[in-house]
Amino acid sequence: MKDFRSVADAVAEEIASGRLGPGERLPPQREFARRHTIANSTAVRVYQELARRGLTVGQVGRGTFVVAAPGAPAPAPALSEPAAHRVDLELNHPVVPAQAGLLAAGLEKLVRSNDLESVLRPVGPAGTPAARAAAADLLVRGGGRPDPERVLFAGNGRQAISAAVAALTRPGARLGVEEYTYPVLRAISARLGVTLVPLAMDEDGLIPEAVEEAHRAEPLHAVYVQPVLHNPLSLTMPARRLDHLADVLLTSGIPAIEDAVWAFLRDDLPSLAARAPERTVLVDSLSKRLSPGLSLGFAVAPAALEGRVTAAVRSGGWTPMRFPLEAMVRWQEDGDVATLVRAKQREAGARQEIAQRHLGDFRTRSDPSSYHLWWELPAPWRSDTFVAAAARHGIAVTPAAAFSAGRPRGPHAIRLGLASPTREVLSRTLATLAGLARSAPDDFAGD
Repeated sequence: MKDFRSVADAVAEEIASGRLGPGERLPPQREFARRHTIANSTAVRVYQELARRGLTVGQVGRGTFVVAAPGAPAPAPALSEPAAHRVDLELNHPVVPAQAGLLAAGLEKLVRSNDLESVLRPVGPAGTPAARAAAADLLVRGGGRPDPERVLFAGNGRQAISAAVAALTRPGARLGVEEYTYPVLRAISARLGVTLVPLAMDEDGLIPEAVEEAHRAEPLHAVYVQPVLHNPLSLTMPARRLDHLADVLLTSGIPAIEDAVWAFLRDDLPSLAARAPERTVLVDSLSKRLSPGLSLGFAVAPAALEGRVTAAVRSGGWTPMRFPLEAMVRWQEDGDVATLVRAKQREAGARQEIAQRHLGDFRTRSDPSSYHLWWELPAPWRSDTFVAAAARHGIAVTPAAAFSAGRPRGPHAIRLGLASPTREVLSRTLATLAGLARSAPDDFAGD
């Protein structure tokens, strides 16, 4: 009997070689099973494996489509000027022209300093006193500065989230999350054996009453929330909603993980951690502020939880390198972090204007300060078939289902990450997607 993985490997090889191109539709699973002389149940597992590897997307009633071969050259867009390479609107790493020069100057000082030998030594989750003070300054929001003694470090933001989840839950625990949430959190929770409990949202973000209702039904061990520039919806909780949520956490005794990775774009707003400091672990990272290659995660933990978060960082192998801590100290002292944050705040506004120019006639949701945009596709487009059609034009976008914490199929929407391409490429790409959305799906289904 053929193993489903070996069959999936064979299909993956066809995709990598170009024999199956982006946008091409695979045969129905029963027909696929007959062609490969395998059981129907094996064919189902093959299709699931291809989707898990990110090689295909599927839509009930329409079929399964090839997305793209990793590393393969993208086909030229048909609705815009030919692209020299794949345009990625999935990853979202803000970059501004000034950052390379500013960061290089700080690194040069570090490399030439007399402290280089000590900079290359190991460091623990607590970092150094200088790093904790610099991180507290960097994390100032709405006039509130975290206590430097409460700051811990991980290798990157994802590791900080992993450590917080591991510290506040256990296998079999229930973690409340917004009904649309950060996809990586889903993977983290699955690895830790934690059950995600989707919580209702409205125009102001997470609904506090939904937290209470879920907790009454069966106790929640923690809640994960993105109060500022929520990914993917770009919602920001107003002060009254944040106060209400803090009251619910304090009254119920539920600890919270506040993901503030995008909050530097709205640093005038106070944090949930400032309102419920004894119940909230705030997580953040350096890479969005500075550069994707400069990874360093922050976890600001209340005293009662500090030991558990520290133990989780150590046991997970997520302790940071000392070099980025020392580099951060210098960039913060020199004012480079503040300079780049202001530049990236301005750049977000410019990119939102580009998006509005091309997509203003469609139903979209975003924020002038955000680097992502939620697009409810016009009928008769479905999200997965639009993803496949976009891939045929060398454009990678993310379907709504990737963010859904509950329903296996979300609305017919996609999230666009606006940060990675240049402004010129972003403008051409959004023009292509707008033209695609105005066309008939059958024209691009790979028939």
